[in-house]
Amino acid sequence: MPEEKPDIAAMPFEAALAELEGIVDQLEKGAVSLDDSIRLYERGEALKARCDELLKNAEMRIEKITLSADGKPKGVAPLDGD
Repeated sequence: MPEEKPDIAAMPFEAALAELEGIVDQLEKGAVSLDDSIRLYERGEALKARCDELLKNAEMRIEKITLSADGKPKGVAPLDGD
């Protein structure tokens, strides 16, 4: 019986990236069957999408850091408040 994998939508960036790196390593070694390779590839694509989503969200938060008159960070603005 295959082991239960964590839900990708709930994974933090570091966990998703670590699992994605493991999948890439397995696929590069070619030590899995064709069916397993396809399943791993599909999960890898979902993990990549999760990492991309989390990076985009972090990037948006960084862009919203507000600066004081002297150029020092003073806080953050709401993401939807332009």
